Amino acid sequence: MDENEAAGEKTEQPTPKRLQDAREQGQLPRSRELTTAVVACGALLAFTMLGERTVNALGGLSASVWSSPRAVLLDPAAPPRLLIGAIEGALRAVAPWALVVLAVGAAAPALLGGWVFTGKALTPDWKRLDPVRGLKRVFGLQGWVELGKSLLKFALLSAAAAAALWWLGPRLVTLGEGGAARALRDSMAALLAPALALCAALLVIAAVDAPFQLWNHRRRLRMTRQELRDELRQSEGDPELRAKVRAVQQKLASQRMMQQVPKADVVVSNPTHFAVALRYRREQDSAPVVLAKGQDQTALHILRIARGAGVPVFEAPPLARALYYTTEVGRRIPRALYVAVAQVLAYVYEVANARRQGRRPPAPPARLEVPEELTRPRRGRRV
Repeated sequence: MDENEAAGEKTEQPTPKRLQDAREQGQLPRSRELTTAVVACGALLAFTMLGERTVNALGGLSASVWSSPRAVLLDPAAPPRLLIGAIEGALRAVAPWALVVLAVGAAAPALLGGWVFTGKALTPDWKRLDPVRGLKRVFGLQGWVELGKSLLKFALLSAAAAAALWWLGPRLVTLGEGGAARALRDSMAALLAPALALCAALLVIAAVDAPFQLWNHRRRLRMTRQELRDELRQSEGDPELRAKVRAVQQKLASQRMMQQVPKADVVVSNPTHFAVALRYRREQDSAPVVLAKGQDQTALHILRIARGAGVPVFEAPPLARALYYTTEVGRRIPRALYVAVAQVLAYVYEVANARRQGRRPPAPPARLEVPEELTRPRRGRRV
C-alpha cells in the first residue's frame, strides 16, 4: 500500500455514480459570477429592445405628473391619487423589461450544472458549524479564489465606473437644460455605453470563474482508492458472490451443452485431452456447427455421452485442437477447416452405410488438411 492510499488521500477522479449521488444531494457546480454576467447581459439586451418604449412611457408619465394644473394639486385627495397612478404607470412601463430580466435570472443558474430539485439540500448539516472546517474554507483554496475574484471585480468595475464618469461628465451637466422627458431619455441613452463596459467586465470574470467552479466541483468529489473499491463492490456485488454466480452459470451452460452431444453427427477427439461435437444438417446448416467442446475432464464427459448415445468418435488430434481453439459453441467452423471436417463427415457417413449394408467399413482418411497455426491458442483468443 503506498503512502497516498495509507493516508486516505483523495487521488481518484469521481465516478459517474458519485457525481449522480452528489447531484441528488443538491451538490452542483455553480458560478455566481456567470449568473451575474448572464443576468446583466440579458437585462442590457432587453433594454436595447424595449428601452425606447419604456423610456417614452416613463417620460410621458413624468411630464403628465409635473404638468398637472395647480387646482388639481390643491385638492387634498389629489396627491395620493397621482402617486398611485404614477406607480401603476411606472409598473406597466417597466413590466416587459422586468419580466425578461426575471426569466433570464431564473434560467441563468442552469447554465452550469443544470437544474435539480431535491430536499436533501435543506437538511441541517452540523458539519457546517465546525470552526475548523470554516477556517479551512476561509484560508483554503476556495477562500483565496474568492478573494482574487473580489479584487478582480473591484478593479474592473472601478475602471468601468471611472471611464463612465469621465465620458459622461459633459453630458450629465447639460441634462437639466431640457424637459423632464428629454432628460430621462438622454440619461438612459448615456448609460448604454457604461452598461456595455460593465457587462464586458462581468463576462471576463465569469470566463475565469466558470471553468474553476467545474474543476473545483470535481476536485471536492475526488475519491480515495478504498472508496473506489467499496463503490465497485456495491455496484457489482461481492467478489465471492460473483464467483459463485459465475460458477452456477458455467455449470448450467455445461449442462445445456452436454444435452446437445447426442444430436451430433461426430465427435472429434485428441483422444482424451480435447473433444469437439459437430453437427451438419444440409437443409439447416450452411457449414458444420460446434455443439459442444471441452478439455480434459469435460472432454472425457463428452466422449462418455457420445459413446452412450451411439455418436461416432473420430480420433484426429490436430483437427480436435484446431476446432477447440478456433470455434465457439453454437458457431460454424472456419473455412480453413472445411476440407478436413468434410473428410471426417464423409468417412462417418460411409461407415454408417457400410454397416447398414453389411459391408466392410472403409479405411479412415490417411491425412487431414489442418493448418498448423490453427492448432495452437492465439493470444487474446478465448479457449
